[in-house]
Amino acid sequence: MSPGTETRRRTWVDVLLLVAVVAIFAVPLALRLNTEGQPDGETYAGSDSTAISTVESNNPNYEPWFSPLFEPSSGQVESGLFALQAAVGAGVLGYVLGRLSDRRRREGDSGPATPPSA
Repeated sequence: MSPGTETRRRTWVDVLLLVAVVAIFAVPLALRLNTEGQPDGETYAGSDSTAISTVESNNPNYEPWFSPLFEPSSGQVESGLFALQAAVGAGVLGYVLGRLSDRRRREGDSGPATPPSA
């Protein structure tokens, strides 16, 4: 395969991946699934609140087994802590992937050495 053909193929793959990512985010927003009777702010409520409402509707006498160790004082603090957790996780993941990539590149560069000629 010629270098020009490979470049064109890679460009098409990149474009298709970009379209797929945009579609993954745009389609649910455009369809607005499961929004019957919900105010706009609750359309995309988290799974925790959805689970709580489902459990309460199925079993009104349900009592939780334990209480949280730490409960944030407001939604903004909770959101900030979640963003911090996501950022730390992304940093750790990026570091690990970078180290693995660097290790693979170094192992590829240090291929079989030829003995020096005497």
